[in-house]
Amino acid sequence: MKTFVNIFLILAIFVFSILMLNTISQYFSFKTDVGFRQFKQKVVTNQYWLVFFYIHIFSIVICLLAGLTQFSNQILKENKKLHKIFGKIYVYNILFINFPACFVLAIFSNGGFLGISGFVIQNLLWGFFTFYAVVSIKNNDVLRHKNLMILSYSLTTTAITFRIIKNLFYDENRFSYELFYGTNVWFSMIINLLIAYFIVRKNSKKLSLEGHGVDKNNKRNPE
Repeated sequence: MKTFVNIFLILAIFVFSILMLNTISQYFSFKTDVGFRQFKQKVVTNQYWLVFFYIHIFSIVICLLAGLTQFSNQILKENKKLHKIFGKIYVYNILFINFPACFVLAIFSNGGFLGISGFVIQNLLWGFFTFYAVVSIKNNDVLRHKNLMILSYSLTTTAITFRIIKNLFYDENRFSYELFYGTNVWFSMIINLLIAYFIVRKNSKKLSLEGHGVDKNNKRNPE
């Protein structure tokens, strides 16, 4: 059952990543009135915003897919070198590309104070978890590294959660776009972090039980 759930989650993230790539493809036209840019008419002529916008949208899919490989036990067991390569792509992508780019985008975010503050905090946590995941593995603390990567990836995938919530619940006749957008930034972040927290807690509990010699039936293993 656990294997089925893991496979389902991986496939779901992969499919949504491809759908995001399809969404992003509309920006290859570099038109100012397509997709998300329709709501950013005040800044579409700002060259700094445009540069960081395109950097972010064209690199985030690589980040999503590279990060996804880090949770493949098969890759980790059979090809640790490949695991490290994808891990470095994920980390460098966040720390040197998306972390600074998203700070600029956050300043010009929709959603007023809610949106701006939500994106800034999300970005800070994203950089923090990712950076200390690297520090942890360099200190040979595998458990902390794994937990921090889970937290980091939960923030990487907030874009997916954000779009799911928007597509399911947004109604322009019932909600203010600015208020809905800003609230959705926070909801997406909180939902993903809560899911990550429970996964981390479950993993830590499992390792604790194994460390005390307790099997799945809560019985102590004979020594």
